[in-house]
Amino acid sequence: MFIRHITMSLEVKRKEKESSQNLVHRFAKTVRQSGILLEVRGKQFRKRSKSALAKKRSALRRVILRKEKKIKEKLEKPKEVKPGRRY
Repeated sequence: MFIRHITMSLEVKRKEKESSQNLVHRFAKTVRQSGILLEVRGKQFRKRSKSALAKKRSALRRVILRKEKKIKEKLEKPKEVKPGRRY
């Protein structure tokens, strides 16, 4: 398993007379706004790319479905157009 380490410097200094709970809250807010967590969580699970055979199969499936849809549309009854409507 290959793990990449991402280092980004975020600095939150404690203000005078600031409680530790408030400091943690400010730090969490800074991390959230920076977008680091979203980026790391996105990279956590790498999605495999499709193999060549899978790409061919899905392309063939799309072609077949389009043909079936076209045939089905030709066999359907024509839709009635209500008078006075222009769309």
